[in-house]
Amino acid sequence: MEIIDISQPLFSGEVYPGDIAPSFERVRTVERDKYNLTNVTMCVHNGTHVDAPRHFIADGAGVGDLPLELFGGRCEVRVWDGEIPQNCERLIIKNGATGGHVLTEADAERIVGAGVRLVGVESQSVGPVEAPLAVHMILLGGGVIPLEGLRLSHVAEGEYTLAAFPLNLGADCDGAPVRAVLIK
Repeated sequence: MEIIDISQPLFSGEVYPGDIAPSFERVRTVERDKYNLTNVTMCVHNGTHVDAPRHFIADGAGVGDLPLELFGGRCEVRVWDGEIPQNCERLIIKNGATGGHVLTEADAERIVGAGVRLVGVESQSVGPVEAPLAVHMILLGGGVIPLEGLRLSHVAEGEYTLAAFPLNLGADCDGAPVRAVLIK
């Protein structure tokens, strides 16, 4: 069994334009207090994370309401070519040799129509930075959960088992950080 980390480091990772960058403060140290204790400040959409419907839908489910089976199980890692493997519930889109593909509204509709329940991307947003709302609304409204901020340059296309469970930040939270891994 091979476990492949596809998460970005939180404090040195990408930050979506306009979001606060994650930071930490060591409030206790072994030298002074006999133990280390760290406070963290961050946006729940920093680093590798999932979006809950509540991110864009006022009465949508929060991250604590999402069924855990979405975040673990068989997945397909593919460079986006518009084709979705049959019976694919978890689709992970890898950047190609010419760079990353930004999902369009038509792509999002195709993903929803194919019965995908989770779609992962390497960018910090599943939709275009200049106008992310429409793609998010199609996906989230169609029951597809975005997994964003993945790191896949070291991963070959193919079938894997995904484990990308979000922190349980409760029903009111619009997203959550995850430690995402692929198992081969």
